[in-house]
Amino acid sequence: MTQNPPASAIVVAEGRPFPRGATFDGSGTNFALFSANATRVELCLFDADGNETRIDLPEYTDEVWHGYLPDVKPGQLYGYRVHGPYEPTQGHRFNANKLLIDPYARELSGDLVWCDELYGYTVGHPDADLSFDERDSAPFVPKAVVVEDNYDWGDDQRPMTPWDETVIMETHVRGYTMRHPAVAEDVRGTCAGLATPAVLEGIRSLGVSAVELLPMHAYLDDRHLLEANRRNYWGYNTIGFFAIKRRYLSNGHRDEFRDLVKAAHRQGLEVLLDVVYNHTAEGSELGPTLSLRGIDNVSYYRLAEDPRFYINDTGTGNTLNVSHPRVIQMVMDSLRYWVTDMHVDGFRFDLATILGREPSGFDQRGGILDAVAQDPVLASVKMIAEPWDCGPGGYQVGHFPPGWAEWNDRFRDDVRAFWKGDEGTLADFGKRLTGSADFFDKRGRRPWASVNFITAHDGFTLYDLVSYNEKHNEANGEDNRDGSDNNHSWNGGAEGETDDAEINALRERQMRNLLATLFLSKGTPMLLAGDERAQTQGGNNNTYGQDSEIAWIDWERDPTEGRLADFVRELTALRQRFPLLRRGRFLDGRYDEASGVHDIVWLAPDGSEAGEAQWTDAGARSIAALMDGRAQQTGVHRPGTDATLLLLVNAWAEGVEFKLPERSECPEWTVALSTATELAPGLNAPGGQTFICPPRAMVVLACGRN
Repeated sequence: MTQNPPASAIVVAEGRPFPRGATFDGSGTNFALFSANATRVELCLFDADGNETRIDLPEYTDEVWHGYLPDVKPGQLYGYRVHGPYEPTQGHRFNANKLLIDPYARELSGDLVWCDELYGYTVGHPDADLSFDERDSAPFVPKAVVVEDNYDWGDDQRPMTPWDETVIMETHVRGYTMRHPAVAEDVRGTCAGLATPAVLEGIRSLGVSAVELLPMHAYLDDRHLLEANRRNYWGYNTIGFFAIKRRYLSNGHRDEFRDLVKAAHRQGLEVLLDVVYNHTAEGSELGPTLSLRGIDNVSYYRLAEDPRFYINDTGTGNTLNVSHPRVIQMVMDSLRYWVTDMHVDGFRFDLATILGREPSGFDQRGGILDAVAQDPVLASVKMIAEPWDCGPGGYQVGHFPPGWAEWNDRFRDDVRAFWKGDEGTLADFGKRLTGSADFFDKRGRRPWASVNFITAHDGFTLYDLVSYNEKHNEANGEDNRDGSDNNHSWNGGAEGETDDAEINALRERQMRNLLATLFLSKGTPMLLAGDERAQTQGGNNNTYGQDSEIAWIDWERDPTEGRLADFVRELTALRQRFPLLRRGRFLDGRYDEASGVHDIVWLAPDGSEAGEAQWTDAGARSIAALMDGRAQQTGVHRPGTDATLLLLVNAWAEGVEFKLPERSECPEWTVALSTATELAPGLNAPGGQTFICPPRAMVVLACGRN
């Protein structure tokens, strides 16, 4: 295509109001756009030279504007101009001078060019957003692309990994592959790079069953970042819920993502997407007019009592109105698209409390949450909530409906604080180790509902957690060394990199302690990519604007020389070897008459049962957890047949003597795992005898089968 015919020569039929977006049927393309308050909608077709042809969508049915163009084929570039009142004080921000991105676009062509023409008002005008800008934004806006669905999935099968066998790695398509030696240079940073067999095989070899990818939806690089010669790395700035960020596609076509999913599935890996349905890149009332704002601002966004302004429960300037039925429909259409058309295996929802937020506050029966609960397509995939937002009562861990898992940042904070040596942390550490029943044991939810993590993209890496007391964010244009209160970090005696062998050995042991707690606790473990090789960001705890070597994994650096990665493999193998560690029942210590045992008994170092004095002792740093393999495994009352495990936990700087339980079925205990390298697996110790747990260490002893 080189040039569009004049509008008068283009044949337009009525078309259909459903489905939304541009749908090619083999002959022509149907266009449908929801806008309840528009007075007119122009479809804008662009040729390869950027020439524009405008066609009025002829029909308006149930608040949807639509039309069918029999001559429009895949590859056609398009956008919309939507007419209506420009009355910001009434919530309306229509401005037909601004080209708008179709919210249902499957692909986008070109990148946004930041300029003042993108704004519906005149930037710098004394009336601010109450002014009106008449300049055309089309040359600076990405164009939607008409696509055709003809991908051959072959015999692709989703792994459907059960939750109790799931191990997640949170990673980034770009950051994981930009420096990977097995990835060809021309596809580094892309889906094709991540699909490299050696890359996926390396992930699977760690015992990981699912990769959780930071946002892949089309998003914008913030203007202030570009002006500072940086750009958005994390991607939490969505402008299209159906399209992929072009930066991650070496060939610009969404089939490259499908190739990645198919390759991951062949390795037995599930693909989970981090998604952002809580806000868009259009920002506050002073943001640009790029899509939803110009299509129907009143419908798509939550507006304040003064409708000129936006409710900002997300902290980003706007909040998507997920109470509106058409917005609910858009989100649900997007989720189903990624499952049915792109074969993804689940989602992690950024600021997921927004999904249940109604005008009255957070509600487990909120519109999106109810829609998800009854949807037969989404019932088969994993749904993970980040359970907070910036609105009133925003922290909602444990309050999502049955079927959802949730990021458990209380696990992160309590486990970090315990191994750091903070006082009064033992009781909370015990709760996290046993599945956080205080949050999740209700409505039939299982321990796997707690997605446990020590580190994630937001914050220190594991290595930096044990190497820095303070944040070092100078590369972000700031120096906010405000101590470790928010990070619960401890550098072991030196800030940052050091040649001190003793400090480095301590740091490696602390990393092993944190990883062991992660994988031995009830719940679903999530590993941050690179932690298995002691990746560092130089003490930077916020890399959202660092698409650079600060955030990319350095595959040539591993101060542990592979020992930490091998330890992760030991931990994932141990979870598989001992089903007791991932059994779908909370450990609460109650006596089970059917099996004649307690599922867990907490023991003081002297072998006595831990009581209130032990749990409330601010200085307590050591405890043992006896998990009986004979305890009831399921809701059926019958004794279990698993091995019995004894976890010894010692956060003291000195070794602690534990008296091992003396049981007829356990005459001898065998070391199954130790975070202290001086204590090798396979060592046997008789019951009733004293066993020294090394300083700052966790030891797993086993007896019986498995």
